[in-house]
Amino acid sequence: MLPFTQHSLHKLEDLLKANNYIIRYEKGNFRSGTCTLLQNKILVINKFSDLEVKINSLIQIIAESDFSNAVLDDKQQKFLNTLMAINP
Repeated sequence: MLPFTQHSLHKLEDLLKANNYIIRYEKGNFRSGTCTLLQNKILVINKFSDLEVKINSLIQIIAESDFSNAVLDDKQQKFLNTLMAINP
């Protein structure tokens, strides 16, 4: 299980940014999710959600996305493999 810490959140953000996702934290009453706009992959995360919800949202998005391992460094690939093993 991935610990719900700020460090874990940053590691997930780094994985997404390496695959050309733009992450935006916005305030409002909505669920977090993805959007593809003019071939830009944009993630909108609710700014007021607690850390656990933010991390779970990013994990769900990573699990549903088509990731390219070619752009990840060794540590990121290992983290992604561990993440996918925990959350199939």
